[in-house]
Amino acid sequence: MIRVEHLSKRYGNRYALDDVSFEIGEGEIVGLLGANGAGKSTTMNILTGYLSATEGEVYVGGVSVLDDPTAAKRKIGYLPEQPPLYFDMTVKEYLDFVYELKGCSFPREAHLSEIMNVVKIADVRDRLIGHLSKGYRQRVGIASALVGDPPLLIFDEPTVGLDPKQIIEVRNLLRTLGKKHTVVLSTHILSEVQAVCERIVVIKEGHIVANERTEDITRRLETESRFRAKIAGATAGEIKEALRQIRDVTRVEQTGARDGESYPFTVETKSGADVRRAIFNLCVSKGWVLYGLERRGLDLEDVFVRLMDAGVEATDAKDTKKKR
Repeated sequence: MIRVEHLSKRYGNRYALDDVSFEIGEGEIVGLLGANGAGKSTTMNILTGYLSATEGEVYVGGVSVLDDPTAAKRKIGYLPEQPPLYFDMTVKEYLDFVYELKGCSFPREAHLSEIMNVVKIADVRDRLIGHLSKGYRQRVGIASALVGDPPLLIFDEPTVGLDPKQIIEVRNLLRTLGKKHTVVLSTHILSEVQAVCERIVVIKEGHIVANERTEDITRRLETESRFRAKIAGATAGEIKEALRQIRDVTRVEQTGARDGESYPFTVETKSGADVRRAIFNLCVSKGWVLYGLERRGLDLEDVFVRLMDAGVEATDAKDTKKKR
């Protein structure tokens, strides 16, 4: 659905994007991640035809965004971080307006009614957008992206400013949309990507530093084993020091305040080492109470921090070369 080839964007002597290449297949839900200033927004703006590139090619459904932007945009539904809504219009009036702008050929009433039912705004179709809650406004923005039934949907921070219940509802909606569309999701909320996206593309300083399935990237970056333990029977300092003495343990960290009688710890070991039996035997020998012990893998937040700090490059990005 999306093919990006050697894409670069230069502002003066500074590269916002430097020789970026990646592909997104039909039906994928992909998260686009990056710190502020990494080039994430620049990539999205070029994909949607709002910004020109200095070098490279971008294809959407086989159509060049640079050579035929109008045809490419017909294949894209885009929701920017701030949806361009008209607060003095009703929901239905606004969607009628978007329908006309996009030059849709679908039967108007049936098409718009279907969209409103999918995003669950049919009950507010006759209300002014300015009188809606933030969550409903975001749904109206998503509805506008769906007008014309584009095969590609691009969402920039779709849950920003929403309350927890609204966030869950939008996440569920994104999963539903992913059954019929290719979805690209740009967000700073890492739990969002972990909950919704099958694959992540991470951009750092204009380069792709990771382009893998979500579960694969966490596995690739795990250079040690991690365990979470809750232990009672001594002071936190005494327990921590005893855990440090276990063979293959590289680091012990108290990960929270005292919980009743127990203290929580994260125990890191050399890669592949399993110290659960040793921790159990330690507690037995000391007369301590072991309230919990489990293996803990990297979560997406750990992955993101490591990529940003260390600049780890995935195999998909090894051929990216920095311009001189």
